[in-house]
Order: sequence, then C-alpha cells, then structure tokens
Amino acid sequence: MSAGQYVFPFEQGDKSMKILLGGKGANLAEMAGIGLPVPPGFTVTTEACNRFLKKGEKLWPELEKEILDNLKILEEKTGRSFGGRQPLLLSVRSGAVYSMPGMMDTILNLGLNNETCEHLAAEAGSRHFALDCYRRFIQMFGDVVLKIGHHHFENILTEARQEKQVDTDAELDVDALEKIVENFLAVVIKETGRSFPLDPEEQLFMAVKAVFKSWNTDRAVVYRQANRIPDDLGTAVNVQAMVFGNLGEDSGTGVAFTRNPSTGEPVIYGEYLLNAQGEDVVAGIRTPRSLEGLENDMPDVYRQFIDTCRTLEKHYKDMQDIEFTIERNNLYMLQTRNGKRTANAALRIAVDMVNEGLIDKTEALMRVDPAQLEQLLHWRIDPEAKMNYIARGLPASPGAASGKVVFEADKAQEMAQNGEKVLLVRPETTPDDIHGIIAAQGVLTSRGGMTSHAAVVARGMGKPCVCGCEELRIDLNKGVFYVSGQEYNQGEILSIDGSTGQVILGEAPLIEPQFTEQFYELLGWADDVRRLRVRANADNPADSRRAVELGAQGIGLCRTEHMFMAADRVPAVQKMILSTDPEKREAALQELLPMQQEDFRGILKAMAGFPVTIRLLDPPLHEFLPDREELILEVDRLQREGNDGEKLKEKEEMLQKVQLLSEYNPMLGHRGCRLGLVYPEIYRMQVRAVFLAAFDLLDEGMEPDQLLPEIMIPLVGHRDEMDRMKHLAEETIEELFKEKGKTLPYLVGTMIELPRACLVADQLAHSASFFSFGTNDLTQTTLGYSRDDAEAKFLPFYIQQKILEANPFAELDQEGVGQLVKLAIEKGRKVRPDLKIGICGEHGGDPESIGFFHEAGLDYVSCSPYRIPIARLSAARSVLANGESRTE
Repeated sequence: MSAGQYVFPFEQGDKSMKILLGGKGANLAEMAGIGLPVPPGFTVTTEACNRFLKKGEKLWPELEKEILDNLKILEEKTGRSFGGRQPLLLSVRSGAVYSMPGMMDTILNLGLNNETCEHLAAEAGSRHFALDCYRRFIQMFGDVVLKIGHHHFENILTEARQEKQVDTDAELDVDALEKIVENFLAVVIKETGRSFPLDPEEQLFMAVKAVFKSWNTDRAVVYRQANRIPDDLGTAVNVQAMVFGNLGEDSGTGVAFTRNPSTGEPVIYGEYLLNAQGEDVVAGIRTPRSLEGLENDMPDVYRQFIDTCRTLEKHYKDMQDIEFTIERNNLYMLQTRNGKRTANAALRIAVDMVNEGLIDKTEALMRVDPAQLEQLLHWRIDPEAKMNYIARGLPASPGAASGKVVFEADKAQEMAQNGEKVLLVRPETTPDDIHGIIAAQGVLTSRGGMTSHAAVVARGMGKPCVCGCEELRIDLNKGVFYVSGQEYNQGEILSIDGSTGQVILGEAPLIEPQFTEQFYELLGWADDVRRLRVRANADNPADSRRAVELGAQGIGLCRTEHMFMAADRVPAVQKMILSTDPEKREAALQELLPMQQEDFRGILKAMAGFPVTIRLLDPPLHEFLPDREELILEVDRLQREGNDGEKLKEKEEMLQKVQLLSEYNPMLGHRGCRLGLVYPEIYRMQVRAVFLAAFDLLDEGMEPDQLLPEIMIPLVGHRDEMDRMKHLAEETIEELFKEKGKTLPYLVGTMIELPRACLVADQLAHSASFFSFGTNDLTQTTLGYSRDDAEAKFLPFYIQQKILEANPFAELDQEGVGQLVKLAIEKGRKVRPDLKIGICGEHGGDPESIGFFHEAGLDYVSCSPYRIPIARLSAARSVLANGESRTE
C-alpha cells in the first residue's frame, strides 16, 4: 500500500483490510486470494468516500486517474475494452465496513450504450441478451444515479408484458426489448432534461459518485442509527468485471447461506434463477427455485458450489451469506459475508461449530449477540403471516400479544377472569392499573416512553408493551379510539409487537417461545466464565419461580408497592392512607400485614438458598388513591343527584385527602425513606411481614441458611436518614427475634438513586450493609431529565442529532451517571471493604451497561426475569472482552 492510495486491485487486499476496503471489497479480495473464482476488479476505499463527502461531493483529478489506471489493468486481465468492440462491462457496488443489506446502491452492466450494445450482441450471438442488459442498465442507472422514479421504468415494463401477454421480463422478445430501450431513453430526457450519458467513462464516474452519496441516504442513516453504526466510516465502491447470468438456460444467479439462517440447521440453504441477473432473485417478479434444483440443472456446477461453500465456511469459521453467478456453466463468486441469522440459528450455529471443532467456547460466547436472545424469550408474531399494520409506537417490552381492546383495568381483569384475552389500551398507565396489566395479554399506550410505568412493569412481567403511540387517540368517554382518522370501538381485536412497536388490526398468529438444547448449553458456558452474579427484579412468587428457571441467583429488587395494588387490597391501603391518627393507621396496617406476609412467604420460598432484596414502600401515597379529576367528577355527580349522602361524604373526604397529598413534582417529593420517616409504622409493618414470612417457612422445615432476606431503604440521601431507617428495621427485627426465640441472618442496605447519595457514600456505608444502584432515578436526577417527558419530546431528536449516543434510560450514561457509580463504589468500600454492591435499575439487563458494571467492580446485576439470559451472556462476554479469562 502506497501513501495516498485510494484504489486497490483485489489481489492487493485481504479480509484484514475491512475498515479500508469495506466488508464486500475485503471479502472479494480474500476469496480471490484463496483461489476461488472471483471476477477481477478493484475497490475504491472508504477513505476516498469520506474525502469525497468532505470535498462537496466532487471527485478530484488524482482519484479519477487512479480509477482509470486500475480500469486499464482490468482491461488487460480480461482481454476486453471498456467502450470497445469486445466491451468490458462493469458492476459498481457499495461496500460498507459493516453489512447494511439493501441500504446503499448498485449499478450493473455499466459501459453499455447503443454502440457497445451491438458489439455485445454480436459477441454473445444473442441480441435478446444484449438488449436485456441494456434495458437493465438504463433502469438502474436512471434510478440510482439520475434519481428518476423507479415507477417510470416499471410502468413501461408492465405495459410491455401486458402487450406481449407474458408474465416475466425474461419472456419478452427482441422487438419488445428494443421498444423498451427506446422508451427508457425517452424517459431519461423527459425527467432530467438531458440525454442518457453514453460515454462509458462518464458513466463510471457518475456511478462512483452516486454510490458514495448513497452513504447518506435517509434509509442508510436510519439503518445506521438503528444498528449503532458510526456515521463517519463511509462506504467503499467495488468495481468488478461483469459476469452474466442472463445468457440463457446454461447461466443463472443465486443467493445461498452455508447453514439455514432461520434454524441454524447445518445444510446449505438458498435460491437461484436460470437466465437471470442478481436483482431478479430479490425483486420478486420471478419466483426463485430452491438451491437443490441446481443439482439437476447443472450437476457439475452444483458440486463445485457446494465445495466452495464448505471452503468458505471453514476459512471464515462462520456461517456465510453468498452471492453467485453462473455464466455458461462457469461458477463465479460475487460476495461472501457473515450471514445474518435469527437468535435460534445463532445459538445452534455457535454450539455446533464448537462441537465440530471450528471454534472454541470463547468464540462461541462472543459470536452470539446478547440482545438477540430477546427474540427467544417472548411470544412473537409469525414472520410469515400477512398483517394489517395501522400504527407504530415505541417498542417498550418485547414479545407479541393479541386481544380485545379494553380501556379500564377493572374491566380487563373482569374479562380475563371470564377467559377472554384482552389488550389494555390507555393514554398512559399508573400503579392503579397494575391488576389490569397483570390480566391483559399486553399493554398499548398513546403516551409515555420506553421506561414509563407501563414499559417498566410490562418488562418486569415479560408482557409485550408498545408505548408512546402518538397516532392513537383514545376517547374514554365515548369508548372509542382513533387511528389516522378511522374510528374503532372498544372490544376491537388488536395485536401489538413489542419488539418493533407495530400495532396490527386483528389477531396476528403468534409463535410460542421455546428453548433449545443449544440455549441451555451456551448459557452454561457463560456461567462458567462470568464473575457478576445475576439476580431478578420480581414482585410475586410466579415471577420469582420463572426467574429461577431462567437462571436467577436471587432477587435484587422486590417492589412492595406492587403488592398493594391488588383489587382486594386497595380498600385496606386507602383506609390506611385516609386514617387521621396513628391508631387508625396502625389498625389498617394490621389488616394489610397478613397479605404482605403471604406475598413474602411465596417469594422467599421460590428463592430458597438465594438472597432476596425487598425495597420498602417507595412511591408517594397519593398514587394509591383514585385519580383527582375522576373524583371531582364523581363528587359533582353525587351532589347533583343528591340521593346518597353517605357515599358523597366518603368521596368528599377522599378528594380532600387526594388534594392534601398531591404534589407538584411527586418524583422528588414525599416518597421513599421520607415516607418511612414521617409514617414509620408503614415500614415497621413491612419489615415485620418479611420476617414473619421467614419464620413461617422455618416452621415448615426450611433451613435457616436457605432464607436470606435483605431490607432495602429507598431514596436515601443523608446519613441520618439511613441511620434512622436502619435502627427502625433492626429494632423491629430484634423484637420479632425475641418474640419467636430464634434468629435469622439478614442485611439492611440502601438504594443509591440520588447524586448526593453517591457523593456521601462513605457516610452511608457506616450503616448500610449493601448498596444497590437504582439507575432509573439516578439517571433522572443526574441528567435533570423527566423520563417520560424526555422520551416523548426531545430524546429521539438528541439521538438523531448525535447529542447523545443512546437513550440514557436504556443504556447507562457512563460519562455522567457512570462516574457517580464509580465514586460511590470507591467511597463505600473504603469504609466497608466487604460492602455488597449491585444494580437493580433497567440498565441491569442492558449488555453495554453490564460491561461497565463488570469493570466497575459490582457484585451483581438485577433485571426483569425475561432479561436474565441476556444478562448471563453479557456478564460472560464482559470477562472475555477484557481478556480476564478464557474457556476452551
């Protein structure tokens, strides 16, 4: 490689030059280097693309000369002349560093004009073939380079097929093709105001510029954003001698995978067409044939192709996605790349390749993307089914669900109890809706973000959820909803895809999650490697049992407020809140105590032998009362009707209490430990319920070391808050120990979710036996972002404009929040070296964040049950990425 070199013949490259040559160019060079049949060519580098984009989208003379010099070498290799009597035709194709299938542009058959078309016809002995190539070239060049609407050309082709009464373009005769070429050239003049460029060199430079520009098309930009591909990589341009699959029945083209990309089955999987060029396979005009048919059509070529597939897979040690062309019984390889695959396929291929000796376990763990595992953990929509998509929101919780639209949580619960499948559809959800969420198949909201209440609760339960669907307008009074002006009634059946955010009219066929042997085997390898333990966020026995099945090593967050939302408990909770003196409040709490005790009993039993971290009541009390606006309307109605004075008095008292408890900013208001300090009897009841449940299990025969309760005090920011709350908890526990005449091991710690708590972590560690980072609130209070408002208003813009690299509520802000986390760990362990530290926010299930937590020295991460496999694999990959350990 010489300084300032921007063009590389294939023989000068290899797969290690992917950043410079792009994936396609590097792999073409690699295939040529190992002796596979690759048409000769050269690659214009990604560096040239970036310089082109910076220079006002203009080619510079030195680059043009370098391209022409390499073109001359290509003429010598092929014995052909670009624009001459034995015409050299070119394919000009994009080639990004990371595969972006279909996102950028390609031009085939470049170099044709009226004159070279005649030379090509004479050489091939087929005017039909030459005209077919010419019409393809004009159409692709017109679309990609001249930006003429694709439909202009398609309309002409459709009219020609209708006139000749044929089904495919391949069946059109010479007369029809001549007329099509003539009409295509006329379209160019009409749409651009200039004739089609006939000089081959001009065509080539225009094509190179068009491919470079395609790096910044809307679809390419959106794809990069969705796949976290940097914008500054640029695309290479691969210029290659054409080989022709449309020369007759002894020619063809196809696409193949060396293993099944859907299942991972170790069989070569693909499709082909005879007498066709590459775009015909993907365009859908002609139905491709299964690759097995090639064995009958061209047995020698088929055997050569199978051998080539095996060679490539062994060489790259991964499943390959291959494009090929057959020209008069000669096989040519046009592309190979690591093939995209489903999660099931990724697992099977990785495990099979270890068993085949192609890769080791370390490579297998690094080969499977943890995020892919989400596909396996939830019901999902059958990708083969046809759907009527009507709207799209934020993909808040993966999986798919169908059901009758229901607006009210009570109604959802009632219908579900009667055996009906329902979809809870709300403008947004509150803790009051928890029973409706539990009853529903899934949740759809018109407001809220990826970490809104609906999203967080649904993810924790493994329920599909689509949030922030702004096309959806709900009229609760009329019992109808609107999408794009169309009115639908409550009771209409909808389906949602929580993995994509799609909303579908009608019932979509669903595929049940199933775990393969490879799923368990790969995760077993991950467990052998990882240092971080993985716990679950779970609030009930069913979720706890599911978490253990998925590999949880304890509960990192049990949110006790969710237990208060069951329909049979709300009256007792409201009675407690409405109590005007401590005695009445205590009486109401005693009514709640056995309910809490039973909850904790089930969770502790499901988690036998594992620690269970129970967060005492966190949200402000008004969240457990009816909505203020609804109460005002009800009071007004009762006053007007005047026939139920007792009920009116009850509602007026409740409204007065709601108004008294309401806050301008409840997220920073009277909640967490502040609630426990003002109303200590609430926390005392909860602590007592935890240990009464533990003693129940001891009486049933469970061993003491199987019970590991951890009491977590929320929203602590001052040492005195922590000291007082720990004293309250220990005093309550010790009283119970004396009462029962026996003891249990336990811990009292705090949730670190305020910047001040991080700054004074050394002070808190004097009292706290453990820290658990609540990164959802820590992110809000550090960045000054209201979660729902940010996601609904400006976060998408920030991410699009690269102000932020990622949503900080989905992936930890390592430069800001992450530094507070590190500071708190350092300060806390200076005081208490054995301080147990974990994280229980949404970030506990995010692969990128888990890598940070591993490096920061946390002991465990905690996430929703359905993200546990993702966390297990991510924790192992964090070890391997740092070179700390290997497994063979």
